[in-house]
Amino acid sequence: MLKVALTGGIGSGKSAVGELLQELGAVVIDSDELAKSVIERGSLGFERVVAEFGDEILTAGEINRSRLAELVFSNQELRHKLESIIHPLVREAAQQATRHLPNDAIVVNEIPLLFETQGGSRFDFVIAVQAQEEIRVERLKQRGMKEYEIAKRIAAQASDAERASIAHAVLQNDGSIEDLNEQVKTLWFNEILPKAKSK
Repeated sequence: MLKVALTGGIGSGKSAVGELLQELGAVVIDSDELAKSVIERGSLGFERVVAEFGDEILTAGEINRSRLAELVFSNQELRHKLESIIHPLVREAAQQATRHLPNDAIVVNEIPLLFETQGGSRFDFVIAVQAQEEIRVERLKQRGMKEYEIAKRIAAQASDAERASIAHAVLQNDGSIEDLNEQVKTLWFNEILPKAKSK
């Protein structure tokens, strides 16, 4: 099994790359989705997060993700506390998701904080997606995020240079989806597939 990590800053286009890789035959695991599922009501993660942050993060018995995000992106210590609860649970959930896959599967893990968690060494191949900051900001505004929220999220993440330093391949996503698609196809056929076959 070839284990690939896909990383990039918020608004860089990781999810678009993940979708394109899935179309080409990869099994894609989205860490953001797993991070949501491991703190759903009734889960161990839910209990740990509420014990740490208190009932004020709850709305109608569910964790209010916006309120939690506002707290942790304003306070680095709180962010580290939240990550120390969630990251091990996400890693465990990702392992469970790949347990019954065939040996020749190419598994792509979308992990925004790969550099920050020093997780690159767990993978055979690392892809970093990047885009100019003004383009990322514009994309995030279109998703309904406020400028101050965007600034906090970008500031809390590693830089493009840091992510590129642990990557085997860097995709530049400043242009059209067609341009990105061409880059992904080239990477898949020239680097990822040959690496999978040589394992």
